[in-house]
Amino acid sequence: MTATAVLPARALLLDMDGTLVNSDASVERVWRRWAERHGLDGDEVMKVVHGRQGYASMALLLPNRPMAQNHAENARMLAEETSDTEGVVAIPGARDFLASLDGLPHALVTSADVGLSTARMAAAGLALPEVRVTAESVGASKPDPEGFLKGAAELGVDPADCVVFEDSGAGVAAGRAAGMRVVGIGPRAGFHDPDVAVRDLTRVRVEREADGTMLLHVTGA
Repeated sequence: MTATAVLPARALLLDMDGTLVNSDASVERVWRRWAERHGLDGDEVMKVVHGRQGYASMALLLPNRPMAQNHAENARMLAEETSDTEGVVAIPGARDFLASLDGLPHALVTSADVGLSTARMAAAGLALPEVRVTAESVGASKPDPEGFLKGAAELGVDPADCVVFEDSGAGVAAGRAAGMRVVGIGPRAGFHDPDVAVRDLTRVRVEREADGTMLLHVTGA
């Protein structure tokens, strides 16, 4: 038996990778090559990198390395990821879900930079939301809540009235730290205790209320 949760919201804040776009194939290729170059176990590296900016992942994996070196290598990694869009596809339901948000307050809040987010959304055939918070917009990576708080501020909505859509542990933690409710998307999210978890965006329906609020009907598997 499936259960449907109904969440009220005034704005939605959407992660990209794993939430709107399945970029796992590209992420795996790029980060496993990085792991090999640094003599690290690729499986252990993959447990860390989802949801975070590259420099933040490197800081966890190479704790004794100067942060300036992480930032420099992250710039090269972003260029590599941006040019590698093979296998990047939309998460099931993402196209219809984004279309249902037309005219409603929502923003993309991603650890990718402008170039990478533009390339991946285009590869997946998805339109970019008008409001976007990217890596260039923040000083701290998820799980820090800065990105989600900035997204709420740009939309002019109180954080408590926002719902976050996320797939990673770092992202779920960031949403919670921002004081927001979190809908977990995909197999990774359920391990991190979001408010509700679903397999993909086909399980989410947005209902518009007369007062401008939204009701999210989220059906668990």
